Amino acid sequence: MAIAVREKPHIVLIDIDMPGLLAFDAVRTIRTRSPNTRVVVLSGFFHDRYIEDALAAEASGYITKGEPADAVVKAVRTVAAGGVYFSPEVQARIVVDSNGARLAAAGTTRASTLTARELEVLRYIARGLSKKDIAGIMHLSVKTVDNHSTSLMTKLNIHDRVELARYAIREGLAEP
Repeated sequence: MAIAVREKPHIVLIDIDMPGLLAFDAVRTIRTRSPNTRVVVLSGFFHDRYIEDALAAEASGYITKGEPADAVVKAVRTVAAGGVYFSPEVQARIVVDSNGARLAAAGTTRASTLTARELEVLRYIARGLSKKDIAGIMHLSVKTVDNHSTSLMTKLNIHDRVELARYAIREGLAEP
């Protein structure tokens, strides 16, 4: 990610299951620090939550790993030309209109009430990171991370960090 921010390439192809930072955090950082860089997410997962996170992070494409190599090439070329590219499995779940791309059916789950930052904190909690470590990674104060944790517990009606982690894992939110 640091190289992408420094070099500001036209296109970045990012694997959702990358070590270190969460993939969607990396997409957001790249898009924020290099607004002209377009990002295509490559993933073995096509859960609604991941698609929603990629769209919220302003990824220009989402391609599944099950597609042939020529589909990856097509995705990169389409995005490089200013378009967007979504694998058929992903495209079947989204609507693209004048307001941009979004999931066709917005969820009404408890997780759907969480903000992007709260989800980010929840994912780090599920990985077993301390509030201090999360604060360092997210460039926030420990107090802000604590506030997000409290908000998570309130919205999810969960009363401790262990249960937050269990919830995230159970709901598939702990992965990239």
